[in-house]
Amino acid sequence: MMMNDYLNLLIGVLILIIGVLIGVAFLTLFERKILGYIQIRKGPNKMGFMGLLQPFCDAIKLFTKEQTYMYYSNYIVYYFSPIMSFILSLMIWILIPYYFNLISFNLGVLFFLCCTSLGVYMIMIAGWSSNSKYSLLGGLRSVAQTISYEVSLSLILLSCIVMIMDFNLMKFSFYQSLVWFIFLMFPLSLCWASSSLAETNRTPFDFAEGESELVSGFNVEYSSGGFALIFMSEYSSILFMSLMFSLLYLGGYDLSLVFYLSLIFFSFLFIWVRGTLPRYRYDKLMYLSWKIYLPVSLNFLLLYIGLKIYFI
Repeated sequence: MMMNDYLNLLIGVLILIIGVLIGVAFLTLFERKILGYIQIRKGPNKMGFMGLLQPFCDAIKLFTKEQTYMYYSNYIVYYFSPIMSFILSLMIWILIPYYFNLISFNLGVLFFLCCTSLGVYMIMIAGWSSNSKYSLLGGLRSVAQTISYEVSLSLILLSCIVMIMDFNLMKFSFYQSLVWFIFLMFPLSLCWASSSLAETNRTPFDFAEGESELVSGFNVEYSSGGFALIFMSEYSSILFMSLMFSLLYLGGYDLSLVFYLSLIFFSFLFIWVRGTLPRYRYDKLMYLSWKIYLPVSLNFLLLYIGLKIYFI
């Protein structure tokens, strides 16, 4: 019986990973289409029906291209950091609080924080091991940015945890059956949304890939498969951050159409922001994190702790 359970778990995780990879593929197509319409052009529309096969063509092209070998790079670390980054971004998906078959553990929020904080090391190591000044600068910027926003992200998350008094992501759906948390903590949900942009290195906070001053940022020396893996891990993180927003503020996990539509809508917001907003100045980014989000999240945390104590 135990063997069957393990086998079911393995099959469930494999199906989940395949689903995430297909989701990432179509998120890239979705992004290119949306950006195309924002910029008044068509986007990919040649491969298959309305360009539906474009992501798979891109994947085949990237993984069959020649891999460059640099003489002065720290090669083993340089080679494995995109792979580790991709594995981490897939590992975090185990957290989806399914009703059946998959893993549901009580310290899910802590696992989420561990995985997101480990992701920054991969970018730093990728930037450093390339032995290029530009990629090193991109890596250092990313480290400073991600660590800064993780502080406010953790405090915003703590406010949600104070509301339910549990680390299990499944509990969010129970406590939001009558009213969604977005109505109870609207300013914090907006802080979470913009911190998610900073955490995943997306516009307007994409300083790790500032092509105007850093060529292409931390991934400048990567080509073919290495670049594809960095790209896929970023888009996997975008999808997961969308999922977390739906879990925390839009009613929790539910097998209804509303849950999946809210997830898609939040992913669309990531793309919409990219097509609309210019890049921030770096000092403004740090100012926003330490002087605005940190005090706001701390004050809200104290407010919710006070409310919790008062009503208990």
